[in-house]
Amino acid sequence: MADDQHEEVSKKVSAEEEIRRGITVMRRVVQGRSRGIILDVYWNNQGQLIEPNGHTLTSFIGALVRNEIPITCDDWRNKELNESKEKIWSEIKRCFNIEEERRGFCMKLAGKLLRGFRTFLSSEFLKDADGNFVDAELPKKYESLISAEEWEAFKSKRQDPVFQRISATNRERASSPAYPYRKGRVGYGRLEQSMLQKEESSETSLPAHVLWKEARVGKSGVPQEEVLHVYQKCEELSQSLSPDDTKGILSRALDVPEYSGRVRGKGFGVTPTSLSIKKGKAPSNRELHARLEAMQAELDALRREREASASTVYRDASDKDSINCTFQPNIPEGISHCQLYLSSPYYRMVGKGKVHNVSGVLLHTRELPAGCLKVSVDIAVEPNAALSYPSDDSDATTVHEAVGSFVAWPTNLICVGYETPTKSKSKDNAIPRHTESTVSRKELQENEVSNASAQQKKEVSNASAWVKSSGAKKTVARKKPTTKYRSCLRTFLEMTDIPTGGVRTVHMEVGIFGFDYDQMIGNEDFMQVFSHEEIGVTVVNTYIRFLYDKLMRPNGLDVSFRFLAPATVNLGLILSRPDTVTEYVLRILMDNKDAEKLFFIPFNTGGHWLLLAINPIREIVYYLDSLGNDWTTYPDMKVLIDTVLQAFRAQRDIQTSRRGANSITWIKVACPQQRNQIDCGYFMLRFMRDTLALGRLKIPTDYFEEFKCAFYTKDQVDEIKEEWCQFMIELNVCS
Repeated sequence: MADDQHEEVSKKVSAEEEIRRGITVMRRVVQGRSRGIILDVYWNNQGQLIEPNGHTLTSFIGALVRNEIPITCDDWRNKELNESKEKIWSEIKRCFNIEEERRGFCMKLAGKLLRGFRTFLSSEFLKDADGNFVDAELPKKYESLISAEEWEAFKSKRQDPVFQRISATNRERASSPAYPYRKGRVGYGRLEQSMLQKEESSETSLPAHVLWKEARVGKSGVPQEEVLHVYQKCEELSQSLSPDDTKGILSRALDVPEYSGRVRGKGFGVTPTSLSIKKGKAPSNRELHARLEAMQAELDALRREREASASTVYRDASDKDSINCTFQPNIPEGISHCQLYLSSPYYRMVGKGKVHNVSGVLLHTRELPAGCLKVSVDIAVEPNAALSYPSDDSDATTVHEAVGSFVAWPTNLICVGYETPTKSKSKDNAIPRHTESTVSRKELQENEVSNASAQQKKEVSNASAWVKSSGAKKTVARKKPTTKYRSCLRTFLEMTDIPTGGVRTVHMEVGIFGFDYDQMIGNEDFMQVFSHEEIGVTVVNTYIRFLYDKLMRPNGLDVSFRFLAPATVNLGLILSRPDTVTEYVLRILMDNKDAEKLFFIPFNTGGHWLLLAINPIREIVYYLDSLGNDWTTYPDMKVLIDTVLQAFRAQRDIQTSRRGANSITWIKVACPQQRNQIDCGYFMLRFMRDTLALGRLKIPTDYFEEFKCAFYTKDQVDEIKEEWCQFMIELNVCS
């Protein structure tokens, strides 16, 4: 397969042929990607790029660098290039099957190719036969890549006395090498590969001096006498030196110093560090196969032991507590909230929804299987868990696919309510219920609020002060949050009909999501915050209303930021009704097309919250995921967002050059990472809060310096809860 790919998209050409045929743009790779061809790339055991497709990837990176990085760039480590580097890496991953750990190699290769391109331009167009500077015009061949301003700055740099002095020194050093490299564009990695294949060797690498000698053999096939002399000296040294000797054999034979970060005779991509990891002879394929079988047997044994242990622990917990493996033997009649469990390979919760215990109920015009009840799945906790009774009508076979539909669920695996089926809650944790008629609800509410009013006003004003503050670090180090507002709101809630099924509404004006509606909120939503459960779309939407009221409008940020409704833009709807999602997102973008803005999309994948922040004018999508995934985990999401941005570009009638035709850039932000399976929603809300607090349209790749951390602490998560509860009190939601 790899050979077929290589044959289809790659043709090796000499440097002269490349110049004659024009600029390399690697159309075959891009066209192959459009047909669904993603090329595999391969690496030797020292981390060097090899064939098949090694040459193709190198050429593709060179084409990307020439398109994305200006020739005036002298420092490849400049942080201003991070956005362009992210785009280069994103394009590489779109066309090649490559691991994230190879990014460092590709970026170093990109920097090397950029230096080579600048050297080529200087030698080819700015010097005469004697090496003197020539004030040449911008070559027409490169007008699509280089602007006139860049070319003039490039020429000016080449005339700088300091640059010319350094250039002259380097040119003199490289003008007459004692042992010239004679393999053209074939690097050491691919040279080693071809030698091993030719010899049909079982080895995975060759000694540096063997490679060095072969690299200096020309077309005649006979090495020079001086090269053979160095090789013989290396052979002698290899018999006498200790393997732990820090100076390489080849460097000793050549009597030259070792340079930091490189290994002489091994070529690009090999460092002393990478070699030290792989001391000793590499195992043969037979040895690797035997090791793999042993590891697999050990893994199977551990899996069986874990499953047996999990079942025993669960049974023990069931004997001690009031809930056993049948959870709820008497499910109440009617419709009730419930947790959905599976028992194989061990008991665990896989979803949440509602159980319909109604006499004579049918499932898609059919009778329910024996021992089952009809449930509607609302949340997929374990999206890929297989349904015990797949739905024939909706073709749902997993919990994720069943979200929003009805399925049959075994009665003994249904737990009514949203409490975890382990130990019963103690009385200390029970919600207090006030039954004394001598104290009115209004008096109690006024008393609770009066005790907190001063601090409440102070904290509310702090929300708008974040953006105006010159030091966001001071905001991060605020006073440790308490449970004051949660306790207050919980008390108010208990004196209403909400715990017994009542609902309230929070008005969402058109400026928030682009349409006007009333958000319903019930006891389930309050309990998600009080009990630290996974938050749903209602809590997310109402917290967004808080951000809109307290951060955006008071500080004029509504002209720079907008929200898109998570109930309309989520993975479930993208898979079932992509046209509806596309139409909504495109309408919001077009309604705001005249000014640069950042659009927040709190995105739910079916069991996980992440944040997309889109700048449609610049065609940048910031991806913030507290689980550390990237956008390739959700390809349907990426395809839809890319489609919307392309339609947005077309409707604005923006003409793009060849360089900008595929300019949609996805940037994975190194945001704080959650340490459990619950906090993703709170982390996502804080990502929006941090961005609004600073009021910046650009999110750094390594996140904001003012809020940078490995993870949000419990206090930082509780701060979100307190803000939400405080805002609910202000809105009189419990009235």
